Amino acid sequence: MAMLKRQVITDSAGNPIGVILPLADYVYVQEMLEQRPTPPSETDQLDCMAQAAQDPLFMADLHEAMSDFTEADAEWWEPTA
Repeated sequence: MAMLKRQVITDSAGNPIGVILPLADYVYVQEMLEQRPTPPSETDQLDCMAQAAQDPLFMADLHEAMSDFTEADAEWWEPTA
């Protein structure tokens, strides 16, 4: 019989994305893993979006990201004129 210890699973870039645990270790976290948080309702999500539109830091970040996208888009695509 093979004896396994904790084994970390990594993606192609070497980032940890999972772990294989022996059952003896799993019992310590089993209850926590089985409790899933309730996903936010559609109303909660819409409320967050409405708040974001009033947040100056969020809007500044959004403007910067869209400006960067516009520049990158202009570099990669030919004008349609």
